[in-house]
Amino acid sequence: MQAIGLRPRVHVSADGSGAVGHAGARLPADLADATGLTAAYSAALRPLRPRGTGHDPGRVATDLAVMLADGGEAIADLAVLRDQAGVFGPVASTPTAWRLLADTDEAALASLRAARATAREVAWMQAAETGEGIPAARAGGRELPGLVLDLDATLVACHSEKEQAAPTYKGGFGFHPLLCFLADTGEAVSGRLRPGNSGANTAADHIAVLDHALAQIPDAHRHGTDILVRADSAGSAKAFLTRVRDLRKQGIPTFFSVGYAITEPVRRAIRAMPDRLWHPALDQDGTLRDGAEVAELTGMVDLDGYPTGTRIIVRRERPHPGAQLSLFDQDEGLRHQVFLTDTPCSGGGSAQFLEVRHRGHATVEDHIRCGKTTGFGRFPSRDFAVNAVWLELSLAAIDLLAWTRVLLLDGELATAEPKKLRYRLLHVAARLTRGGRRLRLRISATWPWRNELATAFHRLAALPRPAG
Repeated sequence: MQAIGLRPRVHVSADGSGAVGHAGARLPADLADATGLTAAYSAALRPLRPRGTGHDPGRVATDLAVMLADGGEAIADLAVLRDQAGVFGPVASTPTAWRLLADTDEAALASLRAARATAREVAWMQAAETGEGIPAARAGGRELPGLVLDLDATLVACHSEKEQAAPTYKGGFGFHPLLCFLADTGEAVSGRLRPGNSGANTAADHIAVLDHALAQIPDAHRHGTDILVRADSAGSAKAFLTRVRDLRKQGIPTFFSVGYAITEPVRRAIRAMPDRLWHPALDQDGTLRDGAEVAELTGMVDLDGYPTGTRIIVRRERPHPGAQLSLFDQDEGLRHQVFLTDTPCSGGGSAQFLEVRHRGHATVEDHIRCGKTTGFGRFPSRDFAVNAVWLELSLAAIDLLAWTRVLLLDGELATAEPKKLRYRLLHVAARLTRGGRRLRLRISATWPWRNELATAFHRLAALPRPAG
């Protein structure tokens, strides 16, 4: 019988000094300074500090965003930063942070959004100057030109009575926020907190979230780059798609690709489609997708009221095990998905390519799942306005992690989800030492990702800083 190795015996005491935990969280904290987010927050929230004393409200907001990026779930989790002042400096108390959230009204919230847009412009400038650039989304084995914005709603359960929390369509209780992410980087460009009983396909909410998202994009990209707006069938409201089209009159080249319900006219068109007009579907790497075909239904379905040039495309494929099929799908023996787009045939807009491009919208589910571990999976207050501010700071935390990946990391970590970044980098322990008039954060020489973390800090120090 093989002996089981025993761990070394240790004696635990709570009297250590010089050691710090979550030392890697200094990375997003310093990145907030390097992109100008901290300074922009300070300017935005200056009216909340009329006497100029106490904690800077902008710094408090930044510390909350860093805490959320680090995986904190409640305002009390600021203690992780506050109790390690040697690394993170003076951090506000929990009551002070609560007061900041409560004092941030609609005007201040709008200022926070504008501040984040300012920081995003700096981050994108830094990416361009360091040769990294903002990664482009891909579909069908090629990069998509321009930017891709993915809109989707999600349910957030509440286990206590909170203002505007309401029953959800899935039988739960809570909120139903609508969010927008930049497809490839996962940046959270906008979000709107809504009651749990809000409609998934409310055009006014989609328009508001899209407008806030576009305001986050730097001018050079907003007016000089094609912007694709993707959504599921909840985004197929005529008013919303008309808004997407009308933005072109303002010099913003926007296009849409949104899901569409399989109505009876659509079913008739699918049944009437000759087999010779079905073409093999593509996978994301450009290879043929086994058992899947694509056809264009434009002209076979009445799209009256939709923007001129709207096309309707369908994919059919053999259902995978566990797939939920409609009665129509069960009757046909295939699974069908339909979407609308206004991308023209010219310029490579084949039905095959447009279908695989639209299917990439599914990545928004991953962004939402990660976002729920970065703040908006749990709302702290009974007050709806406080929770709306919490959502905005959560979006800032998601951005800080996205910029960390783009600007500071390589290889596997450059595409890592927050959980992996926290486990490998942000939650690392270190020793804090002083010598030669310098404060040193000494990462263990045996930590597996010590070199990646040290390189990230070196790159952070070399980033060009915003003027002023």
